[in-house]
Amino acid sequence: MNKQQLIENIRRKGSFLCVGLDTDLKKIPTCLLGEEDPIFAFNKAIIDATAPYCVAYKPNLAFYECFGLKGWAAFEKTVTYLRQNYPDQFVIADAKRGDIGNTSAMYARSFFEEMQLDALTVAPYMGEDSVTPFLSYEEKWVILLALTSNKGSQDFQLTEDKEGIRLFEKVLTTSQKWAGSDRMMYVVGATRGRLFEDVRRLAPKHFLLVPGVGAQGGSLEEVCRYGMTSECGLLVNSSRGIIYADTSEQFAVAAAEQARALAGQMAEHLRRYAG
Repeated sequence: MNKQQLIENIRRKGSFLCVGLDTDLKKIPTCLLGEEDPIFAFNKAIIDATAPYCVAYKPNLAFYECFGLKGWAAFEKTVTYLRQNYPDQFVIADAKRGDIGNTSAMYARSFFEEMQLDALTVAPYMGEDSVTPFLSYEEKWVILLALTSNKGSQDFQLTEDKEGIRLFEKVLTTSQKWAGSDRMMYVVGATRGRLFEDVRRLAPKHFLLVPGVGAQGGSLEEVCRYGMTSECGLLVNSSRGIIYADTSEQFAVAAAEQARALAGQMAEHLRRYAG
């Protein structure tokens, strides 16, 4: 999916919601545990319920890899189901890969050739040659970690060099030499508030993948006020707040209600900040 197609989907739906499929067998409704593949059964129900209100899905690979081959099978079935039934959805593998060039090339082949995903989260620590293999695929996206919400992000991301440039700022400026806003996005945590202004100063046209709204306490209003562009420029992710809104047999209905409510707020912010 290219940038213009993503923008058109956001405008058509009036939503920039990304639903995180962080599927934990300890949290899904017990009524699904007897299914042949309970992870896929849960994902399928969540997708069918929330697809009208979102433009993207983000399976977190850790929640699938921990179950070995069964987990990978559930992940593959989830991606296939999305491709066959909801081809307008932007599908992100939240895998945070990043290794030496030949290893990254194999990761890129796995996610972009075999799995046919739209985007992959990538860690920038090893530099250009660890990222560029992912950029060799047309209309596939690298989503680079830039400024995350976790407490430990202060250990490195906010540290300054002798010129007062913070590490996340160097990530933003250096990485733009590798690809433009039609191929690269950045992860910026929703709890960062006015730091979105600093991100936008350096990356005014790039899409931002924004986790942390909802269960992690991020403010959608602040994200939009400081981070939205005329093209929207945001994919705001919600995982637990939607997929675990209810643990009864009515879990999919509750997920739909949460997604609908969040999409409604997003529509208002689009009118206010991107209209």
